[in-house]
This record gives sequence, structure tokens and C-alpha cells, in this order.
Amino acid sequence: MKEMEMIHQQAVENTKNKIMEDIERFLGEQDSLPQFEDYMEKRKTYIRQIWHNVWLTKATNDFSKRDKKAFLSERGFVVEGVDRKLINKLFRNEVRDFDPFDTEKWARKSISFEKWNDQYEQARKNFKRKQEENRLLEKKAGIREQIYDVARRVLNEYQESAYLKIRYEMAKELQKVLRENPKYQDIETYMLEERLTEIGPFVPEDYRTMADFFDELTGQIHQTNEWGRYHFEYETYYYHFENRLVQYFAVIGAEKVLAHLPDSVFKEYEEVLEDRLTVPEMKKIIQDFTDAYIDGYLYKLQEEYISELLGLAETDFDEQKHRDMYEHDLSERERRKAEEEAELERIREEEARMLEDIFGREYNPSLRRNVRYILHIGATNTGKTHHALERMKEAESGLYLAPLRLLALEVYEKLNADGVPCSLKTGEEEKPVEGASHISCTVEMFHEKEYYHTVVIDESQMIADKDRGFSWFKAITKANAEEVHIIGSKNIKGMMLELLNQGVDEIYEYSRDIPLQVENKEFSLKHTKKGDALVCFSRKQVLENASKLQNSGRQVSMIYGSMPPETRKKQIERFIKGETTVVVATDAIGMGLNLPIRRIVFLENEKFDGTRRRRLTSQEVKQIAGRAGRKGIYNVGRVAFTSDIGLMARLLDKEDKPVETFSIAPTSGIFERFQKYHRSLAVFFELWDQFESPKGTKKASLSEERELYEYVKGTEIEARLPMMELYGFLHLPFSSREPALIEQWLETMKAIVAGAELPEPVVKTGTLEELELSYKAIGLHLLFLYKLDRKTEAVYWERIRTGLSDDVHEYLKTEVKNYKKKCRHCGKGLPIDSPFQICEACHSAKYRNRNDRWNR
Repeated sequence: MKEMEMIHQQAVENTKNKIMEDIERFLGEQDSLPQFEDYMEKRKTYIRQIWHNVWLTKATNDFSKRDKKAFLSERGFVVEGVDRKLINKLFRNEVRDFDPFDTEKWARKSISFEKWNDQYEQARKNFKRKQEENRLLEKKAGIREQIYDVARRVLNEYQESAYLKIRYEMAKELQKVLRENPKYQDIETYMLEERLTEIGPFVPEDYRTMADFFDELTGQIHQTNEWGRYHFEYETYYYHFENRLVQYFAVIGAEKVLAHLPDSVFKEYEEVLEDRLTVPEMKKIIQDFTDAYIDGYLYKLQEEYISELLGLAETDFDEQKHRDMYEHDLSERERRKAEEEAELERIREEEARMLEDIFGREYNPSLRRNVRYILHIGATNTGKTHHALERMKEAESGLYLAPLRLLALEVYEKLNADGVPCSLKTGEEEKPVEGASHISCTVEMFHEKEYYHTVVIDESQMIADKDRGFSWFKAITKANAEEVHIIGSKNIKGMMLELLNQGVDEIYEYSRDIPLQVENKEFSLKHTKKGDALVCFSRKQVLENASKLQNSGRQVSMIYGSMPPETRKKQIERFIKGETTVVVATDAIGMGLNLPIRRIVFLENEKFDGTRRRRLTSQEVKQIAGRAGRKGIYNVGRVAFTSDIGLMARLLDKEDKPVETFSIAPTSGIFERFQKYHRSLAVFFELWDQFESPKGTKKASLSEERELYEYVKGTEIEARLPMMELYGFLHLPFSSREPALIEQWLETMKAIVAGAELPEPVVKTGTLEELELSYKAIGLHLLFLYKLDRKTEAVYWERIRTGLSDDVHEYLKTEVKNYKKKCRHCGKGLPIDSPFQICEACHSAKYRNRNDRWNR
């Protein structure tokens, strides 16, 4: 290896240098000329060992891990997956005897008698010079130690007097700044992206203490160090006064130490250093001591009241007089602080009363005592929803609340097909049926003032969802009905009994008639059979796997979250009718979709939850796996995994952790009470953060509402819309992660406040992505239309959207086999069966960049 030879040669040169340094040191310590053999005898252990030390250290440090592994692999070692420490140990053992350098032979060959004599003379001179330098350094160190002893004592005794002088000087500096310097407009960051704007002179009354003033900008630029990185930024007065304080105290501290220094130290300093000891030199010597006091003085200075300092600046310095003034100011400061604390406590108490008034009473369940609550508790696919709906169908009027638009649509169609007129109502669509006394809708559409004989609330375990859970809480606790059926998983039972205060009239617990059986063989795509549902956790994975299956001759239905509900319904129907034999889906399949599935296959055991990739929870595995084994079709439901079968099977059998908390969110009542105190949504969000969620609850983050609010904060939109109306628009349920939809939302808001026509959604149909985004854009437009009660226009756009869902369905039927997998970095095409998400070129570039960073 060329690199091995180069590093070996460098080690040889290093070894030679170390031997010559050792000879120099040995000769310098001898009073008379020793023989060369004396050196070789006394230092033979060092000479023999030095080569191994230098060579092994250099080889270990200079060779990369990759080169070490390659070197070991050539010698028959298995190195893949081996720990770095073990790699180093094996490598050191293997190179220990590589081309050893004979140090004794080289030393004898390189040192002649004449050279030995010359080396001795030079070594002795260097040794004596070094000794003299060390003696001088010891004398200097002794003098400095004497100065340090005096400095410790004097500066410690001088602290209070020094601060009186500092206080006076900084007061004069403050007075000068306030009179002569301009005030600059505040900027969010002190970096140099924004130009500073003068906004007039300082007003001393605007500042209570120096700490308040320290945040103002001086107008200068300075360099600062943050986590080891230097950068330039606009300077604040904190740094300005810190620099003035450091400069001033360094001088008066040095003067004070000089005044107390014994004459003997002055004399000895001049003899040894051949110079006089002055204030500038003393500043350098005792800098560490003076620096130690700076933070304490700065802290005291920050506590000073601006008004007191400005009064002090008008009084000539007299230590006793200034000491009396300082003591008076301290006592006055304590009085002020007591008053300020009392005022803060009053404000805190007032805020606490306000928070209690606004939020406190809202989340204590106010159950209607004439309501019969009936729980339907059990695993997935056990008939819970069917039994509850049968009761609702018999009632004079009924309301079904679903977690998804698709389920609301499914129940709407089922009831009408069974001869029970039923209307549909979601945020994006309304389908009124003449004479209907039943409604199927999404849970967010629940209104507590509307009365029904029977209400059915599906998937009630969603009450724990951090963003949507409050919709279930509100529906369960405020349902205006004779009978309320609550459907949920087993782990919601305890929560429901506690929430309803033991007011449950009936509990039906369901279990599977069809057992689930985990297959003990790892699944591969080639094992796909009729009746399988393959589950992965992204739209892209659904399309990729569906494309592979279709190209192998299978007919496939697809289900994923961003798919239009109408398209999803048609995909499901194709599977039910036998037009397709396999379903490829995301975990959307686990939410209330009853399909004739023989086997659920988990193609992945992990999912991205918006923050990180994590393993599926036991509840998620059960929710999805429970869709296997449709009663009346199969005697057993099968479940398969591509890896970690034992672990995933244990999750499937694991007892569910009980749901212990439910989510809460702002209500109209809260907003009504809030408006007695404030009219700003910015303030509302701050108070929502301050409000302490009651035990057993967790607050909705309102993250999407906050993000949208930032677009309209301080604009004409906020100024012209009533606060509750604005919050209603912020709360519209659309995909706010799509930049195009955010832009559409903002343009529509501008049109509403301007009284102009609403902008029409952009419709593009070139690709599947464009079709789906166009569908969402129309959905957002419909949300606005229904909210503004413009139902005639909504009918037109619902027709357009239905056409788009048909186009998506046709694309999935015919074009998905042509789906192209692309590199997520550069967009270059990848083979559909590639196990990687990036191309070879991007992977290599990423690896090179990582190596470059390490080498730097």
C-alpha cells in the first residue's frame, strides 16, 4: 500500500528526531564528556522501544477506519459490524512488526566521534542557557506571586469603595449617552440583515433599571462568540457598559494595588525585568483578578434605577457622601421592590381570576341527566358500529358522528339503501335528503343545540387525540338526545365510566368471533395472494407496491389518506366485487372500513408520526390487524409481517394501556368570556398557553391555527373580522402543510374582507399529484362556501370535485403500473424494485461530503 509506505517513512523520521532530542537532553545533563557507548548502554531501553511507540501511534491515528478494515480483510479478518475499538486493536497487532526500523543501528551509523564531541559542547551551552532562563523565570514568578498576594488582599478590601467609583463613572456615562446618542428602532435579531433606523432621542422615563436599558442598540457593530463560532452583530448597551466598566476598573484596581505594594517588590522588579512597574504593566499582571470582579459589578449595575443614577451624575465624587447616597438608594430600592412585588402579585391574582373565568368551568362535564348512555366496547371488526346503527335506524331521528368523511358517506349511503332517509353533512359537502330525520356527519359538525332521539358517536378512543379529541369530548358530554351510543376500543371503557360519572345505562362488550392467526414465515411481495391487504405508511409506498403487483399481473385496489373519499369508495367496491384481488393501503384501512380481507400484511413495522420514525404501538397493530377475517367469509383472520415476527406478535397480544386523558380545545363559550377582557387572538393564544389543563386532560396545541394566524396578524384581515369569525376561518379543516393551499386560504381571506368575489381554486389534471391537490383545493373552497352559506355555488364545485375523484380512480385503475419511482434528492428515475430512496450518484455525493467534513 502506497499510503502505508508514506506513513511508515514519516514514523521513521519522527523516531530519528526523538532519538536526537534524547541525545541532546542526555549530553546537556553531563558535567564531562561521556562516551557514546555510555549513552547507548544507559538509554538502550528507550532507543529500542521508541520505534514501536511512534509507529503504532501514527499508524492508529493516520489510517482511516475504512483503510484499517481493508487492511484486515486482506489478511482474512471478518470486519463488518465490528466495534471501532476492536478494529483498532486488531490493526495495531497486525502492523506491530511491519518493516521494523533498527534504531540502534541507525544511531551508531549516524553519530561520529567528531560529531559526538561537537554535540556535547552545544548541548552543554543549551543546557546552561536553559538553566539561566529557568532561574530568571522563577524570579519573575516569585515577583508576580508577591504582587498576586497583595492584589488578592487589596482588591477584596477595595470592592465596596471601587463600586462607588464605578457607579459614579457609569452614571456620568449613562447621562452622556441619553443626552447625545439616538435611539434606534427595535429589530427581532441583532444580525446585520436589517438596517437600523433612528427614531429620536432616548426618554429616560421609559426605563426602570439599567437592565431595561441594556437591550437598546448603540448603532455600532461588534464581533461576538457563540458556541465557539464568531460572528458580527449590532452592539447593545450591555456590551458598551461592560467595556467601559472593564476599562475603568482595570485602571483604578491597578492604581490601588500599586499604592499598597512594598518598596522591596518595586526594587526587585526593576532589577530582574530592568524596567519600572507602571499602571499599564500592573493592569496586565492582575487582569485575571480584576476580571473576576466584573460580573459582580455588572450585576449590581443592572439593578440600579435609571432615575437614581442620573441624580448621582450631578454630584461630584466624595466617597463618604456617595456611600451615604448608595445606602439610601438601596433602602429606597427595597421599598420600591416591595411595592412592585405587591403590584405583580395583584396582577397575577387578577390573571388567575381571569383564566378561571375564561377557561376554568368549561371542561367539567355538564351531562344532560335525562340522557341514556350506552357503551359499545370491543376490538376492531366485531360489529359494534352495526349494532349501534341498528338502534339509531329504529329511532324517530338520529345523528351519526364519524371520524372520517368516508365513514360518514358510507353510513349515509347504507341508511338510505336500507330505506331510512338520511342526509349527509361534512365541512366540505352537504347532501340533504327530502323528509330525512337522520343525519350522518363528521364529528366536528356536531352542534349541541340540535336535538335527536338517538346519537351514535363512532371511534370514541379518538378523544385522546391531541388535536381532534375535543370534538369527541364535546359530542359525548353535550349530546342533546334521549339515547347516546358511544363506540370505542376496549381501553376507553374506564375513561368513559369516569367521564360520564357512572351514568352509563348499558355496556355491550364485543369480542371477535373470528380468531387472528400470526403467520410464522416472513412475508415477501411474491407471496401475495387473493384477499390480502398489504399495509405500509406513506402514499408513495402504496403506489410503489401497487405498481410492482400490477406489473406482475395482479389487479390491485389502493387506499391512502389523501385519496378523495369518493375514489376510496370506488377502490373498495372494486375489491368487494372481485374486480381486484389485493388491497394496498396505509393505516387508513384501520378506521372503520369493513372489507372481505383474508390476510393483513404489515410491509413495515414503523411509521413516521410527523416528528420521527417510530415502531407501531400495540393499539395501532390491533386496529389494523383486526380488519383481517370478515365474518361469514373466513373462519380465521391471518396476519403477516416482513420482519420481527415475534416482537410484532407480542404487540398484537399485548393488553392495551387504558386511555387516561382526553384532549380539550377552545369553545365558543370560552371566546365569549375572553372578549370581556381582550379582543386580540395573539393575546388569546398566550392565555391558552398559560392556562393549566385540568387533571386528566391535555390541551390541543392549536399549532395549525397559530401558523395560519401569523399570515394575518396585524393585517387588515384581522382588523376587519370579528375575533370569533377569524378563529373559525383559522380552524377550517384543510391540509395546511400544502403551500398552495395556504396561499389559496390567504387569497380567499383577502377577498372576504374586501367584499370581492372568492378566487376560484386552481385545477390541474396532468399528474396524479396535481389531481389530488386540485381535489383538496376545491375541498378548501367548499369549506369557505358552506361557511358563508353559499350553497348554490357549492353544488357546482361538488360536481367538479366528483369529476376529479373519478379521474383519480381511473388513473389508479390504468396508470399506476407506469408509476415511476424517483430519487428523493435529484428526482432521477429509480428501478421500481430498488430498496433505496436515493440514486447511486446522490448516495456517493452524500458519502463524499460526510468524509470531507470528517477530514476537515
